[in-house]
Amino acid sequence: MRTLVEEAHLRGKIVAAHAHGTAGIKSAILGDADSIEHASFIDSEGIMLAKQMGTYLSMDIYVTEYILGRAAQAGILEENLAKERSVGKIQRDNFRKAVVAGVNMVTGTDAGIYPHRESPRQLSRMVQFGMTPIEALQSATIKAATLLKEQENFGSLGNGKYADITAVRGHPLTDVSQVEDVSFVMKAGTIYKRP
Repeated sequence: MRTLVEEAHLRGKIVAAHAHGTAGIKSAILGDADSIEHASFIDSEGIMLAKQMGTYLSMDIYVTEYILGRAAQAGILEENLAKERSVGKIQRDNFRKAVVAGVNMVTGTDAGIYPHRESPRQLSRMVQFGMTPIEALQSATIKAATLLKEQENFGSLGNGKYADITAVRGHPLTDVSQVEDVSFVMKAGTIYKRP
C-alpha cells in the first residue's frame, strides 16, 4: 500500500482509499493514503491514526437514509435493508467519534447511489451527527480544496481564485439545510443561476 501511495504522490496525485472494514482503513492510513472513503467500521485506534497522520475521512452518512427511504421503490431485499440499518448506525456513531476527536473531514456523497442534486443533504446530516454548521460547510469547501491541494484556486473566496460561488436565501450558519435550495450559482465568474 505504501509503495502504491508513494508512487502516486511522486506523480502529484491524491490517493483516496475505498475502505469500509477496520483493517483496510488502518492499512490505508498507515500506507499514507490522503483520504478514506466511507470508513464505516473505523475504530478508536483508526480514528487516532487518522488524526496523527492528517488523513481525511469522507464518510457518506446521508446515503443510508436515502437507501432506507427508497427501499420499497427499488425492490431492495429485507436482508440488505437490515445490513444497511446496522452499518449505517455504526458509521454514524463512528462519524460522531471522529468529529469529536478532531479528525480532518470532507463531505462525502457516494453519489453513484443517489442523484447528485441530493448531495447537499449530506451537510445537514453531518450537523445532526456532531459537526457545527460552519464545520460542515468547511468540509465541502476549504477542507475539500485542501485535501485536493487546490486551496489556492478554490474552496474560499479571494483574489485570483476561480470565483465559484453559490448563494441561498437563508443563513446556513443557523440552518445548514439552506444549502439544499441554492438560488444563485456562479462558476469561474460566469452566472449560471440567479433568483
